[in-house]
Amino acid sequence: MARYTGPACRICRREGDALFLKGARCYTDKCAIKKRPRIPGQHGPTKMQKKHTGYEVQLRAKQKVRKIYGLLERQFRKYYQMAVQQAGNSGHNLLHILEKRLDNVIFRLGFGMSRNQSRMWVTHGHFQVNGTNVDIPSYSLRPGDVVTVRENSPLKKTFKDVMEKTASRGKSSWLEVDRENLKGRFVNLPPREELDQKIQESLIIEFYSR
Repeated sequence: MARYTGPACRICRREGDALFLKGARCYTDKCAIKKRPRIPGQHGPTKMQKKHTGYEVQLRAKQKVRKIYGLLERQFRKYYQMAVQQAGNSGHNLLHILEKRLDNVIFRLGFGMSRNQSRMWVTHGHFQVNGTNVDIPSYSLRPGDVVTVRENSPLKKTFKDVMEKTASRGKSSWLEVDRENLKGRFVNLPPREELDQKIQESLIIEFYSR
């Protein structure tokens, strides 16, 4: 399945919720969900009124999370397989795997306005993990890992400007941020109550375990 390259706001409208795919715009009144809170397409209102099957509810729960983290189906299914092989709650394991991704942690730390932007900057080689250059967005962090902006990165001023804009975001207890030195630390796995409560990870596990 190819990566989606259409309007990001269309994804939010299809899922019926703000997925914060366009950064700062998603926090303003220009957000598509606020302006046009209906499924895109000429049959959108009709689709919203019809009765949803169990399969459709599970599928939409899975698609929503996949779109939030910007993953293709093959990679998302791989994460599911990793989650069910680990001890404990499979749904929580899946969310932990997603949250440990380097591009997601950079977004959570405030270095990027969105996960898409964070992923792009990781790919361009602007970050280091424990002093080593890492340009793989899916790189999985471990508790204690330190993420820093590369010393000779030409975007240092840009990152400081972005971090000023994202300073109003809620702080995560599982991350430590040093805005002055453009540094962050992955302290531990995030508790479930600090993650998006609208995510229904149990439906995702049910979808794949049919």
